[in-house]
Amino acid sequence: MPRVCHFTGARTQVGNRIRYSGRPKYLGGIGLKVTSCTKRKFKPNLQDTNAVIDGAPKKIKVSAKAIKQGLVTKPLKRKYGYTRQQKQQG
Repeated sequence: MPRVCHFTGARTQVGNRIRYSGRPKYLGGIGLKVTSCTKRKFKPNLQDTNAVIDGAPKKIKVSAKAIKQGLVTKPLKRKYGYTRQQKQQG
């Protein structure tokens, strides 16, 4: 299962870690210089959760941002609601 949010599509992104050295000009130096630039990864805060997808509970990966926004509908703790719905349909 890839590291991707089911709702927002948030995935691992790449960027740079930039390191500066030197004294700033406003403090009397000649300015900051870039001394190293290395690759780094920004990973989303993904959680494995149970959610209702297409009317059935399913385990998916969801970002914490999507959970806070209310995009995730959690299934019922007990199955009483599902059996009641099945009786009404059938």
